[in-house]
Amino acid sequence: MNSGYMRPALLATLIVLGHLPVQAQGLRLPGGSAPVAAGTPPSSQRASDYIVAVVNSEPITNLQVRQEMQRMAQFLSQQQQPIPSAELLGEQALERLISDRTQIQFARESGIRVEEFAIDEAEQSIARQNQVDTAEMYRRLSADGISRAQFRSNLRDQMLLSRVREREVGQRIKVSELDIDRYLLDQQRESGGALADVNIAHILLALPESATPAQVAAAQAKAQQIIEKVRAGEDFSKLARELSQAPDAAEGGVFGLRPVDRYPQLFVDAVQNLQPGAMTTVRSGAGLHVLRLIEKRSAGGPATSVSQTRARHILLRPTAALSEAAATAKLAELRQKIVSGQISFEAAAKEFSQDSSAAQGGDLGWAVPGQFVPEFEGAMEKLQPGDISPPLVSRFGVHLIQVQERRTTALSAREQREAVRALLREKKYDEAYLSWSRELRARAYVDMREPPG
Repeated sequence: MNSGYMRPALLATLIVLGHLPVQAQGLRLPGGSAPVAAGTPPSSQRASDYIVAVVNSEPITNLQVRQEMQRMAQFLSQQQQPIPSAELLGEQALERLISDRTQIQFARESGIRVEEFAIDEAEQSIARQNQVDTAEMYRRLSADGISRAQFRSNLRDQMLLSRVREREVGQRIKVSELDIDRYLLDQQRESGGALADVNIAHILLALPESATPAQVAAAQAKAQQIIEKVRAGEDFSKLARELSQAPDAAEGGVFGLRPVDRYPQLFVDAVQNLQPGAMTTVRSGAGLHVLRLIEKRSAGGPATSVSQTRARHILLRPTAALSEAAATAKLAELRQKIVSGQISFEAAAKEFSQDSSAAQGGDLGWAVPGQFVPEFEGAMEKLQPGDISPPLVSRFGVHLIQVQERRTTALSAREQREAVRALLREKKYDEAYLSWSRELRARAYVDMREPPG
């Protein structure tokens, strides 16, 4: 499967200026007059700039510390956390800059490089997040004293940090099979097997409170027919939209993943021992419900099922000869031909798509959440099976997307163990990162000069 439209392993964490997402830092949007949070301070501050520390011959200036203090204070404010005194915040900001500088230097010495095209993609993604093009973004940054070279240099440093941390910290984290066994055993003891969150879909066959035995029997027979149709391959959500007499019928009867205390206890008891995908019936005061368990999670435990989408796409990559606007117009025209039946999506993908999936008619296979870049996945999630999106611009080009089908698949025992492994790795990351960063800091030559002010 081609990775061109897939989420790059690091890009999701690279769209940052300093330590915060650009949007969180206040990158000026259209119509705004406030300066960029990470922008150049007033001229009076520039005049008082001086070196506060030297890290392996590279200086850190008072201006850089003040900018870092501003970023940290803004982040703490957004998180509704107390902001330390200016003196303490300055010490923390300087220490963070020293730590980052040692890591960037280590990355360069280790041969880690960031390609220009990766910086281009990150740059374009930031502009899209802020709903401007790159030219407008740089015009606004320039007005606040940040040049394109400075901005790209900052991006490069952040990408170096992400890559070196992923490599160096990742290899320090070890999760054994015994660790997984212990975690699963602890969770079982703590929860007693109790459910914490479930996702249930239902079809309501309404019955009066004083229903006759004949009415109940008829509803039960209809419920059994529904269950047999689903087992034969029919879509539960489609049947819910057609047959359910519940208020949520138009949404396919899906409640969504939520804590068990937000479900009727009747439903929770009914699905307690079911596996994802299994169905049962239960009687309430409203009538007879056909329940299908989509997903369940035990208290503190990993997911036991995953939602998957099968989609296909047509990708055009803008070039000097084909602008983004021209690619969008071409795909809009192609979409009309597909919708009107002049050509099939599969045939169009084979003929026009510039992706390696073209040979398979654009088929991307079964995908789980998080597998595609956010802009692609967001558009895909809004489509019903059979729908075709309008032309969508992503960091990789312009797409037409068609969702073919969706399913919820139970995780095998091996897959559940891998989910626990990922959870335990995440839990161990902070400790491993702190240990590694301290080692680098201890090996570095740091000459502390005049305190920041």
